[in-house]
Amino acid sequence: MASASRAAVASAAGVALLGGAAFVSTAPSARTGNLRATVSAATPTSSASGLEANNVACMAVASAAVATCFASRKATAANAKHQLVALTAFENELGVQAPVGFWDPAGFTADGSTENFARRRQTELKHGRISMLATMGYITPEITGKFPGYLSPSAGLKFADVPNGLAAISKVPAAGWGQILAYMAFCEVSQDQSAGTPAAAGDFGFKVLTASDPEAKKTKLAAELANGRLAMMAIIGMFFQDGLTGSAWGDWANYTASPLRAFENELGVQAPVGFWDPAGFTADGSTENFARRRQTELKHGRISMLATMGYITPEITGKFPGYLSPSAGLKFADVPNGLAAISKVPAAGWGQILAYMAFCEVSQDQSAGTPAAAGDFGFKVLTASDPEAKKTKLAAELANGRLAMMAIIGMFFQDGLTGSAWGDWANYTASPLRGTQAEM
Repeated sequence: MASASRAAVASAAGVALLGGAAFVSTAPSARTGNLRATVSAATPTSSASGLEANNVACMAVASAAVATCFASRKATAANAKHQLVALTAFENELGVQAPVGFWDPAGFTADGSTENFARRRQTELKHGRISMLATMGYITPEITGKFPGYLSPSAGLKFADVPNGLAAISKVPAAGWGQILAYMAFCEVSQDQSAGTPAAAGDFGFKVLTASDPEAKKTKLAAELANGRLAMMAIIGMFFQDGLTGSAWGDWANYTASPLRAFENELGVQAPVGFWDPAGFTADGSTENFARRRQTELKHGRISMLATMGYITPEITGKFPGYLSPSAGLKFADVPNGLAAISKVPAAGWGQILAYMAFCEVSQDQSAGTPAAAGDFGFKVLTASDPEAKKTKLAAELANGRLAMMAIIGMFFQDGLTGSAWGDWANYTASPLRGTQAEM
């Protein structure tokens, strides 16, 4: 069974090699189907005809494809013709903007496929335009008012009778939905939107906001993408606000039934977002669960603040002189910053770390309702006797802890990807977003 599997894999690999050799043209000026791919060819040598004969033999006898190709490759490696396909990054594509640059946390472009990138860009542009229209459709009636007269004379429906937001859906007559769907179909089929066409790049011949100057046009197209991205977030936010409060503007005062109101005045509820619980953890209204999560949040925030300072301090102040472990001959200067330090900690060091963690956990009663459960371990250096000043400092601790939790996770990712605690992008040379080099 194993030998059969290996034979199948070998045959498939041979076919793949032949397909790749047939797909990539040997002409120096050839272009691949990738939008940003280039093909360069080395100068042919005198043994090129022998290699072509081998390729013909490979195609004729598929079962011997791998053996023949590898034997030929090893025998004529110095003389064979090479094709180098360089897939450049998407770093310079339209829509790559400061401060994040090329941002693809989900890794959709990790395969380096320019066809997939172009298809997603086409979709992004279309969704952005629809969202900009939808967002303006929410905003305009609130600011300018509505048209006079009738929307549907036959149904006796006035424009003034149609509410703003999601509630308007129930007021649209059947003929109105037919018109909407017909216009959507017209936009889809009125022009060829297949890959490589102007329409696929978003150009439908509507030139009102374009420019003859290439740089000005590029700036406007980049602005359209950025505004479309903002509008996609905005319209979804408006949908949620409207659904929860009955208002297109999401007036919190209208959402009187919200179970989140029970926690509106808790410590950590801060402007501009107020009480923010998008995942709905507090939807059950349980004060016990809220207190347990707050205890966990406070502890994680404190640990993250220490960890973040542990990343930053050695970079700024340097390291202690002398030995971290005299018995192991390990100096403080020998311990690198960031994740690489983990491998340098001796076993006794891990024992000390775990012992201190255990001490913090068991040295005081942290059960529900105790001072320790609220984060009070008797460490009063940064406290205050004035109740308002104390409340401000405790709120600041929560806010700083939340920031530190985000910061330390970001540092972990940057360090893991770049080998630097500061995540220098120049160090991440292996990123698939920079493109790959594949030798055919």
